[in-house]
Amino acid sequence: MSTPTISIYSTPTCVYCNMAKTFFKANNIAYTEYNVASDLAKRKEMIDKTGQMGVPVIDAKGEVIVGFDEPKLKSVLGIK
Repeated sequence: MSTPTISIYSTPTCVYCNMAKTFFKANNIAYTEYNVASDLAKRKEMIDKTGQMGVPVIDAKGEVIVGFDEPKLKSVLGIK
C-alpha cells in the first residue's frame, strides 16, 4: 500500500494547522510539513498555489485544501 502524498504549509502558532496535524497523526497519515513562517521558498510556493497567505494549506494527493476542512480531507483520503 502506497502512502498518500500529503503536504501541509503551516506556521507554529496556527491553531488550525495544529488541528490538521493532530488529525493526520490520529489517522496514521504520513505528511510533510513546511513552516511558511521561516521557509520563504515554501511560502512563495503556497501563495503561487492558492493566491493567498492563509494557513493551513494542505495538498492532499494533488488536491489543494485551504484551511482545516476535516470532511473534505476524509473524502479526499478515503477515511470513513
